[in-house]
Amino acid sequence: MSTRTQRLRSLFAGSVGNLVEWYDWYVYAAFSIYFAKFFFPSGNLTAQLLNTAGVFALGFLVRPLGGWLLGWYADRRGRKAALTLSVLMMCGGSLAIAAVPGYDQIGTAAPVVLVLARLLQGLSVGGEYGTSATYLSEIAPSHRRGFYSSFQYVTLIMGQLLALAVLLLLQHVFLSGRQMEAWGWRIPFVIGAICAVVAVLLRRDMAESDVFEHRGRRIRGNPIRELLAHPKAVLTVVGLTMGGTLAFYTYTTYTQKFLVNTTGFDKETATAISAIALLLFMLLQPLVGLLSDRVGRRPVLIAFGVGTALFTVPIMSALEGTTSALGAFLLVLLALIIVSGYTSVNAIVKAELFPTHIRALGVGLPYAVTVALFGGTAEYVALWFKSVGNEPGFYWYVTGCALVSLTVYVLMPDTRDTSKIAPVADEAEHTSSRSHTADAQSSLLEER
Repeated sequence: MSTRTQRLRSLFAGSVGNLVEWYDWYVYAAFSIYFAKFFFPSGNLTAQLLNTAGVFALGFLVRPLGGWLLGWYADRRGRKAALTLSVLMMCGGSLAIAAVPGYDQIGTAAPVVLVLARLLQGLSVGGEYGTSATYLSEIAPSHRRGFYSSFQYVTLIMGQLLALAVLLLLQHVFLSGRQMEAWGWRIPFVIGAICAVVAVLLRRDMAESDVFEHRGRRIRGNPIRELLAHPKAVLTVVGLTMGGTLAFYTYTTYTQKFLVNTTGFDKETATAISAIALLLFMLLQPLVGLLSDRVGRRPVLIAFGVGTALFTVPIMSALEGTTSALGAFLLVLLALIIVSGYTSVNAIVKAELFPTHIRALGVGLPYAVTVALFGGTAEYVALWFKSVGNEPGFYWYVTGCALVSLTVYVLMPDTRDTSKIAPVADEAEHTSSRSHTADAQSSLLEER
């Protein structure tokens, strides 16, 4: 098997696993309106939804722990082992949610199982990001690392779209509302568990990163102490993530609610606008990743920072007052095009900041903490500003965080040129090429 073929198979295996992880993550939010009453005491639906939302938030809060544990495991045992463990954890969480009896049958054990399953999934997602980003960056040729790593967000967005597609198919094609509430909500979790098993099988056969194999195995002490030996890189991850994760969650998860609660569109129109915009956003990721391989990571990040700082207030203000579905779609798409400057390259930039032995932990832990603080709270902060009658305050909050990140982008070096990822794969190819050339020359001399 050629090195190129191995890389493409590994890219596929890593990306499919990431897709399954994010599908399972979003399915919970998409179907919570159906299973909320199943896990909690009967009564007020709002209270039940708040309980499920609280469990969702709890999953967000343990993501840093997942980034630490699985990042350490990936740096100690290998990227392949950590990625396989990550998807197994997600599979276990999905199976638990799909199989557990309701509150009416087992009482408080039902919400306890739900919480434990969601904690397992939070740990899984928290560890998946750093390990996946590290793996995709390490298997890529040095001149295509931006392109390869951009597939992390392709599959992340695809997972969100698939969760939405399953919801729409079950709602409008296969099941009635009564069936959805009785047992239909279990189907997407079963689908996720089955897909996770497929992802495990794919990841079982994927190649380990050559970079890790050649340079990753060495005796290390306390992993946190090792990480803190790189304070500049850690702070850079926090700074470059702050504005990016806030903008991402604003325009991907909160915007759909914004279009209903503020702009006044019906739920179906808001869903259609978000879904089509997300589809185009997904397709844009590899193109911008490829651009970063040509012009560098820093110019792409600066474009995102400048665009978000300048256009967040105008875009959100215009979106607030629009009455045209096409106009709203174009505004959301414009915002997502700007955000692509962050999403397409942030994984590779973080991976290029750290040496091999601490890379997965260095990418995963600071990122997970920053996402929990800024990305995970985006919707809550936005709704708080709206509740106090100052909705534009949230637009300025996003702008301010983007300016902080822009400062980091301007001051940081271009990691494409200062990357700490050693080009083992490229060296292997060149060594193989030189070996073949030498063999051919030797054979020619023997013939003569």
